[in-house]
Amino acid sequence: MAKDDKSTPVSESDLASRFPTAYTILFGLIIIVAALTWIIPAGQYDRVMNEEVGREVAVPGTYQTVDPNPQGAVEVMLAPTAGFYDPDSYVANAIDVALFVLFLGGFLGVMNATGAIDTGIRSAMRHLQGHEIWVIPILMTLFALGGTTYGMAEETLAFYAILIPVMLVAGYDTVTGVAIILLGAGIGVLGSTINPFATVIAANAAGIPFTDGIVLRFILLIGGLLICIGYVMRYAHRVKADSSRSVVAKQWDAHRQLFLQRQDEESHSASLTRTQIIALIIFGLTFVIMIWGVSSQGWWMARMGALFFGAAIVIGLIARLGEKKLTGSFVDGARDLLGVALVVGLARGIVVIMEQGMIADTILHSAETSLGGLPELAFINLMFWIEVGMSFFVPSSSGLAVLSMPILAPLADFANVGRDLVVTAFQAANGLVNLINPTFAVVVGGLAIGRVSYDRWLAFIWPLLLILTVFISVIISIGTLF
Repeated sequence: MAKDDKSTPVSESDLASRFPTAYTILFGLIIIVAALTWIIPAGQYDRVMNEEVGREVAVPGTYQTVDPNPQGAVEVMLAPTAGFYDPDSYVANAIDVALFVLFLGGFLGVMNATGAIDTGIRSAMRHLQGHEIWVIPILMTLFALGGTTYGMAEETLAFYAILIPVMLVAGYDTVTGVAIILLGAGIGVLGSTINPFATVIAANAAGIPFTDGIVLRFILLIGGLLICIGYVMRYAHRVKADSSRSVVAKQWDAHRQLFLQRQDEESHSASLTRTQIIALIIFGLTFVIMIWGVSSQGWWMARMGALFFGAAIVIGLIARLGEKKLTGSFVDGARDLLGVALVVGLARGIVVIMEQGMIADTILHSAETSLGGLPELAFINLMFWIEVGMSFFVPSSSGLAVLSMPILAPLADFANVGRDLVVTAFQAANGLVNLINPTFAVVVGGLAIGRVSYDRWLAFIWPLLLILTVFISVIISIGTLF
């Protein structure tokens, strides 16, 4: 990772002049949503505590208009701060994610100071010579397993700085590295099977066992993963054959300078020292422990941050960096990801404005009234698109499940559609949108780490989005027949 902003290439600045940065996009969305609070009537459902879900859920049929609370300039300016911490929100706060990102950056800074990652990458690439393309399906499958089982999302931010240099050395581009992680975990969440933060919460809120509809979700998972793997492998093959076909071709050299800055100066040293080998073992074990903690011990950002902080200290001591270099490397690494941490708060600020302006329930009520009396096929497809629209404003799968499922799932009974199919449509819509959602910290954070601008990501992914949309629509439509 770059040590300071001076290494930012001119071509990246030229690109930014053509398309706004993530900061501008997110702040613009805050302003737009604030403007909507002056137009959309304020309303609210009654809420009761659902012990199975562990949160308050909306009560169907209780929607009522309330006094408006339009959001003005002061609220807009406060939204990014409130996005980091809002104790009254039903959506997870961003402060823990932002702090985790900073601890992660510090950990990577200490690892970079040992030189172990750069040397290890060169060594690995020599052994993979001619077979690098198979890294893509293997890693995407692993990330998809994380997504479908425990909703792997924010945790993926830890992997970008590791994988992107590997892809660059293999002859691919930064978009390939970003796609492996973002699409791999994202398609896993889209096809969630036992994900407690999407499937389980949504099923509980809908009043059904989470195992209902699991076969259809497995079809979504496997089919979607095969589509994404094929798409990324095809793109990577084209880029390696001709770098001008990369969607970030203008940044090709700059990205190599940014992520592989030590390659040239250390090209004479292709063998790992004993200290570097030990550092890499601890490095790998740190991620193994993180995955174990999140998947089976209920860890979240605080414990994950503590893990990376402790691992950074251990690696610094083993590598004999000394107090000044250890702390300096940690601070430099955290500084590299400071922009990512700020993006997380901005993204969450959009949801804060919606909640404070009291328009989220009004939007949900509009969805409730539009679905009434529709035939099965039209009902489930309109349900999917309603959840697509709501996902832009509430990217959190658990937050959207708690908000929408208690209201929308019972409507399936009148349309002769299983509630499990409504849950499947919800998670597929949320997973699809969160592959590009600018209000989702995982998307804007991952792109920021990979130095891929939002417009370049859209240029890469839009054909895949169309394919996945058709695929999902066909699957949920077939689901109405059973």
